Amino acid sequence: MHFDDMAKDWDNDPTKLERAQLLANEIRQFFKDKNTLNAFEFGCGTGLVSYYLRDFFKTITLVDNSEGMINVLKEKIKKENINNMNPLLTDLLVDDLNIEKQDVIYNLMVMHHILDLDKIISNFNSMLAMNGYLCIADLISEDGSFHAHHQNFDGHHGFKKNELTLLLTKKGYKIEFYKIFHEIEKNSETGIKKYPVFVMIGKKVEEI
Repeated sequence: MHFDDMAKDWDNDPTKLERAQLLANEIRQFFKDKNTLNAFEFGCGTGLVSYYLRDFFKTITLVDNSEGMINVLKEKIKKENINNMNPLLTDLLVDDLNIEKQDVIYNLMVMHHILDLDKIISNFNSMLAMNGYLCIADLISEDGSFHAHHQNFDGHHGFKKNELTLLLTKKGYKIEFYKIFHEIEKNSETGIKKYPVFVMIGKKVEEI
């Protein structure tokens, strides 16, 4: 599996650390002091975003379908004796998680890999407590060059704000925040190409 192979060196990339910390900062600023809330990171990888939020939320459940990523995460949690982070190897599109309702669900650079957006966003709705929040951070709609080096990539080429807003609204969310908070730079044949990254936060206002 692609992400299993990358897991061991994932945390050695300073650009990944930077964007994880930037998203964590946005989440902190939006929720202010919310250390009574239970949070859930979808597609957590090695848990970089949650690592920066470990002292902010009461509990954090971290889910990924890459065994390699989860193993690296478990090693970090054990090494640093972190008590409020619970990693789970599972596929939310296939498996049902019997956990209590969550207050916040967040993900970073994950949703463009998910083909069935309707299903996963509906699943998030059922996992969230009423008035809980879904935070999606991902690429703004791009020309397909971001994953050009991945021949088998079959996901989404980023997201348009209005289209994602419409999808979330249909799935029981009210959009409360949107911001472009980062740019990913990649080398291309014509020089450095920049890919803006947004964060959108929707509040669950309806059961679906």
